[in-house]
Amino acid sequence: MSAPTSTPPYESYAAIAGVFLGGIATVAAIARRAPTGTALDLVALSAATFKASRTLSRERVASFVRQPFVEGEAETGEDERPAGEGLQRAIGELVTCPRCVGAWSAAALASSQMLAPRFGRLLTWSLGAAGANDFLHAGFRALCAKANELEDGA
Repeated sequence: MSAPTSTPPYESYAAIAGVFLGGIATVAAIARRAPTGTALDLVALSAATFKASRTLSRERVASFVRQPFVEGEAETGEDERPAGEGLQRAIGELVTCPRCVGAWSAAALASSQMLAPRFGRLLTWSLGAAGANDFLHAGFRALCAKANELEDGA
């Protein structure tokens, strides 16, 4: 395993930012309509972005995306660190950061709604519901733990 250099790969960061902005500009240029939506659409997009970014950056099912760019256990999402140098390292930093992947996920989901509205909306609402499901399960687990704690103390 090679340790990353001490100097951040600024040229690779610039290339990644260029691809991001170029992709958004391309979608804006070819889209048939301007983005529109309600507050509920924004909530759904936010929940979908959360779910997509967590899945891509942490879940086993997306480990194949991270594996070429990380050292450590990509399969578990634990103890991963960017591998290599240059573009490999920059992409490794991107795919292990839920907030960073979130920007790409939001752009991809919003773009899908503009370019293929039916597909984009179905994808966004499906991922949004899955994101809400994660919070509901976490809340249920916390409530059960608290109930068990109170029951044991009584």
